[in-house]
Amino acid sequence: MARRPLVGQGSNSVQLRRYNERIVLQVLRRVGEASKADLARLAQLTNAAIGGIIQDLTAIGLIETLGKRHLGGRGQPATMLRLAPTGAYGFGVRLDRTSIETVIADFSGRIIGRQSHDRFLPSPERAVEIVSRDIASLLKLIAPEERTRIAGVGLAMPFNLGSWLHELGLPSEHFRQWDDVDFKQMLEAEIDFPVFSENDGTAAAIAELFSGAGRHADDFLYLFMGPAIGGGLVYGGDCLKGINGNAGDVAMIPVPPSRLASAPAPRSGELDILLTRASMVALKRHLAHHGLGAETRGDLERAVAARHPAVDEWMADCVAALTPAIWSAISLIDVPLVVIDFDIDGGLADRLLSALGRSLERAAPEARNPPRIQRGSFGQDAGAAGAANLPIFFNYSPRAAILTANETMKSAGSGMADRPVQTNGNRQT
Repeated sequence: MARRPLVGQGSNSVQLRRYNERIVLQVLRRVGEASKADLARLAQLTNAAIGGIIQDLTAIGLIETLGKRHLGGRGQPATMLRLAPTGAYGFGVRLDRTSIETVIADFSGRIIGRQSHDRFLPSPERAVEIVSRDIASLLKLIAPEERTRIAGVGLAMPFNLGSWLHELGLPSEHFRQWDDVDFKQMLEAEIDFPVFSENDGTAAAIAELFSGAGRHADDFLYLFMGPAIGGGLVYGGDCLKGINGNAGDVAMIPVPPSRLASAPAPRSGELDILLTRASMVALKRHLAHHGLGAETRGDLERAVAARHPAVDEWMADCVAALTPAIWSAISLIDVPLVVIDFDIDGGLADRLLSALGRSLERAAPEARNPPRIQRGSFGQDAGAAGAANLPIFFNYSPRAAILTANETMKSAGSGMADRPVQTNGNRQT
């Protein structure tokens, strides 16, 4: 897949070599396995450059050989390569207003252990205790000799936890205190790993970029329908965050007010925000309005699977809100794909995406085609997988900032320093 030209300050040979190494890792992540010749062609590198990079990445355990295979034609069989799952590890911590989840993932993105707590978010001090204990428990899954390969802890949580509680129907006393603390700093003070922090929508988008739809697409809008709705914007193979870290925050897109009797009155009168209508909290609220209590993911999935009439009413209202919101976003960012993932299933994803696709097509402006709609790769694991991918992404992905030594990560915090490389490898042009 061709990459856009990079514009900005110049780069030196060390920065270029580091970038080229990460391009090779990205190619292997996308194709699964490849020969040296495949990697040279796909990464647009000379044979001399790819040979040195493969040697270095193999020596530090990030890639491994699979043996020799005939790829057709004449000549000797090719040695096949892939990412080494044990090459690096990342912890992931997902906090939202109603749950805490901690996982650990290997270099391939596979989650190999988890600890979960379905509960209202406690005080920050208590949350640090819970997460620190869970990290210590999951650390036992990694052999002592491999623990130096842990890239850090990813922290994914909504920004402004004490806001929009009116729209979410949640009690303020549980969350207001979170607006005055730096949880990343609190957690780093308790554990022995660097912490990379992002809002939960951006983190989930990074997981999709790194280990999901991003294996085949460089540009897409990502949406996650959890208790609230979050999102992220992937452009040119990187996840854009914006000045304040809020790029892709679709929850704030203005939409017409809901027609459901269960919906709260919009604060502004004539317009509401997408968060009010397209979220699992909105579904839960509408089910409660019809006398059906649904407090857990399992409760919601059973209501969806049973085709409760309130689910159909909410789904129609949700699609009616998502349609103008997505068209507004696409008009600005001009990407061909929208990836949507869900905190629950029970048949919800297929039904909603099918209805949304039809609605987007009907609402298409003249001379414009609707974006493709694709289901996300992780389901309810999206936030946790995104968090676990953060330290691996920031240490091993080919972001353009590497070439200018401008790897400022804003809300992503500071992680492990890149391994210095002294040899040269030049990209073909």
